[in-house]
This record gives sequence, C-alpha cells and structure tokens, in this order.
Amino acid sequence: MRLRKKINLYTTVLFIFLLLLMNVSIYLIFSNLMKTNEIERAEAETAKIAVDVSENVNRITPSDLLRAYLPIDGMIKIVKEDQGKGTAVTSDTEKELSKREGHFYPGEQSEIITFQQEKYVFVSHPIIWTDGTIVNLQITKSIQATEDMLAVLRIVLMAVTVIAMIPVLISTTILSNIIAGPIRSMIETMKEIQTSGQFKRMNLEGKSKDELVEMGDTFNHMIDLLQTNFEKQEQFVSNASHELKTPLTIIESYANLLKRRGLERPDLFHESVEAIHSEAIRMREMTEQLLLLAKHQEQWNIEKEIVNLNEITTESIKVFQKAYHRKVEIHSSDDTIEATTDIQKLKQLLFIFLDNARKYSDDDISVHIGKTFIRIEDRGIGIPKAELPKVFDRFYRVDKARTRKQGGSGLGLSMAKEISDAIGVRIDIESVEGIGTKVTLFFE
Repeated sequence: MRLRKKINLYTTVLFIFLLLLMNVSIYLIFSNLMKTNEIERAEAETAKIAVDVSENVNRITPSDLLRAYLPIDGMIKIVKEDQGKGTAVTSDTEKELSKREGHFYPGEQSEIITFQQEKYVFVSHPIIWTDGTIVNLQITKSIQATEDMLAVLRIVLMAVTVIAMIPVLISTTILSNIIAGPIRSMIETMKEIQTSGQFKRMNLEGKSKDELVEMGDTFNHMIDLLQTNFEKQEQFVSNASHELKTPLTIIESYANLLKRRGLERPDLFHESVEAIHSEAIRMREMTEQLLLLAKHQEQWNIEKEIVNLNEITTESIKVFQKAYHRKVEIHSSDDTIEATTDIQKLKQLLFIFLDNARKYSDDDISVHIGKTFIRIEDRGIGIPKAELPKVFDRFYRVDKARTRKQGGSGLGLSMAKEISDAIGVRIDIESVEGIGTKVTLFFE
C-alpha cells in the first residue's frame, strides 16, 4: 500500500474512532444525567406524596387519595407485605401497568425499569398505614419523553459523525498530498537520475521551512556530495591514468634496458636503478596527493583551535631546514600572534609553499608573520603574469622541464588550494618573472 493511501486510511480510521468515542461518551453521560434526574425528581415527588398520604389516609378513602396523586403517565400503588398486587390506580394511558407484579420492599427503592418494552422510573417509599402497619407507596412513571429525547440525540450524533467524515476525508487527502508530495518529487528526481545518469536536485523555492523542506535540503546536499565525490573520482582516475603513464613508461624502459645490458655496463645499471628509484618515489608522492585530493573536505576531519602563528611557523621552518639544508629568514611583527585554524593542515600548507620556494629558487627564503597573515618570499625564477590564474589547476606546470627535473607532479598548489578552502585561509600570489614570488596566507 502506498504511503498516501496509508495516511488517508490511518488518519480517517483514527479520526472516526476518536469521533465515535467522543459521541458515545457524550451520549452515555447525557443519558445517565437525564435518567438520574428523572429518578431524583420521582424520589422527591414520592416523598412529598408519602407525607400527604400518611396525613390524610384516615380521612379519605385510599383509592380516592391515591387518585389525587396519580401521575399523568403512570401508576400509584399501595403494597402491603402480605399482598401481591395491592391497591393500584393507573392513568388512562398506562392501564397495562396494573398487570405488573408488585413487590414489598423493606426500605426505599428507586430504579429505571422496563415493562412491555417501555421505560419507567419506579420509586417505592415506606409509609405507616391506617392499621399501623408499614406499607410501600410505589409510583411508576413513564419516561418515554426522555427516551424520545435520547433517541433524537442518537440520531443527531450519528448524523454529525457521518457529516464530519466528509471534511475528514478531504483534510486527510490534502494532508497526504502535503506529506507525500515532496517524497514523490524525491522519488521522481531519483528515477530521473537513474534514467539519465545526470545529477539533479529538488526545487524547494517558495516553500515553508518545515521538516519536509529540511528533508529536501538534505537530499539536495546529499546529491551535491555524491556529485562532488563522483567528479573527484572521475578526475582522480583521469589524472592518475594520465600522470602515472609517464613514470611507468620510464620504469618499464629502464627495466627492459637493465634486462638487455644491465650486467654488461655498470654505468647503465646505476643510471637505470637511480631513474627507477626516482620515478617510484615520485609515483608514491603523486599517489598520496591524488588520494588526498580525491577526498571531500568534510572527510578531512578539520579541528580548528586558537594557535600561535609564530610557534607553528618557526617549528615548521626548523623541520624544513633540517630536511633540505636551506636557510629561511623569519620576520615577525609581534612575539604572540594568534589565529584560529587547524594546526596539521596549516603545517602542510606551509610545507607546500616552502617546498615550492626551494624548488624554484637557489637564494634564501624569507617568511614574514603579521597579525592576520603569513608571507613566504623567494627570489627565484618567478611566474609569468599570464600564468598566475592557472597555477592552482591540477598538473599545471609553469616550467615543465624544471618541474620534472625536481620531481614535481603539478599537484602541490592544487592541494594547497583545497587545504586553504577547508581551513578558511585565503591565498594571494604575487610574482614577477625573473625576480621572485610572494605567497601570502590570510587568516579570517
């Protein structure tokens, strides 16, 4: 069963059940109140008649006395303990009541009785009779008017239940459309994606900010992630196949050369091993970079905290100097300069630009630390102005021959851009060909 039909069915059944429960409760409460009221009135009336009968029974004959207090639609009766029927007087409309068997009650008695499918209120009250004995003054009174009112109430409540079902059905249909509409739209969008192979999103413009719209936003965000990851995978496969082809070809060529002449020429053997080793290292570094770039930023586990830029930069430079034996000058405007960032990603970012400065410059490298920035300067070959917009493209090299010689893969700046976006750092590059390059990292 579809969700829309389930919502219609369950909502309608629940509402009808609640409406029936409410109407039945109303009817039972009202019926009980009316019947209780009839009994109380009959008890009060009987008590008053009992007093009058006790006072006048010695002066007026019992039949005449009872006829004076006869209900309009009922019977009044005197029942002695040793008598069955007793003395009874009935109204013209209730002659059949005289056939009802009488019973003597030692105390007061009141109840609703049914006689010949008719409802009556019955009250028995003990009084002292002419001979000093205790007898029952019993009054039986029809409550057909009350029953007729209850019958009308039943009809009204049933009619209300039936009439109320119409707006219920309409409202449940509208409700099911409101709830199932976005779900149906999501299903159709997914089917379109499945059929066309293209990523599509739900249109949520002009809709209220409720849970259904939140579900649509989540769906669109999921599609964005899927598309991003799909594009990254495609790009990874394309980049990997393109860039790994060259080192693999070099390794294969040198391996074949070793098989043919490696044992005969030691110089060729050493050259081939060195080339294979160099290309293997470059392939490993390139693979690590590609795998990192293939991940989405949300999978990088960014942990931002307040850090001292002086300490982080100085620590990174010391490690860099030990690894490459290059002199780096540090200039800072203050001893304590703080920023909110991810420590490990910032170190990785610094290493990328320090390594680039090392590769493209033989002179000293300068690092300037300000309140909101870190600037890395080199006095190297520089970058042509026309090439600056392309430096963050993957596998793009300004000087392909030099980069290949230094083992570069063209992924460093691309990865730096990904890292900076993830930790909220803006990169600004200024470069003059033949003079050098300045890379500035601006913190939020």
